[in-house]
Amino acid sequence: MFAMTLVSAAGGGTAEASQGSGAIAGLWSTGSNGGQVELYRCGAAICGKVVDAAPLRANPDHRDVKHPDRKLRERRLKGLVVLQGFEGGPAEWKGGPLYDPESGDGAAAGTLTLRADGKLEVKGCKAAIFCRTKIWTRAR
Repeated sequence: MFAMTLVSAAGGGTAEASQGSGAIAGLWSTGSNGGQVELYRCGAAICGKVVDAAPLRANPDHRDVKHPDRKLRERRLKGLVVLQGFEGGPAEWKGGPLYDPESGDGAAAGTLTLRADGKLEVKGCKAAIFCRTKIWTRAR
């Protein structure tokens, strides 16, 4: 649904970070399984939550059944926060953690990069050399 989505926390709060975060706020199509994630301000940072996906249209009560922690598998997917604490801008934000409910994979750190073509590069890393990148497109 989302491919790897990662997030991490960092310092910041500058005027540039505030201006830059607005550039990526909004609804993004993940390119996988009809997934859509809303990026929004959470304090001085950017966070993201699941808004839509094919499994949610089939079953709005769909749960996070692939999470590696069995205690978290009863969480509803709709509204699930899948990235947190991204700070920076105007073209790149760093943060974490990120989580991919389609695979159950997560990453402690990641980068969001707004490309010149308006697409968003979402990169999550479990370690410096173990990274996954997904390209999102603005939904509206």
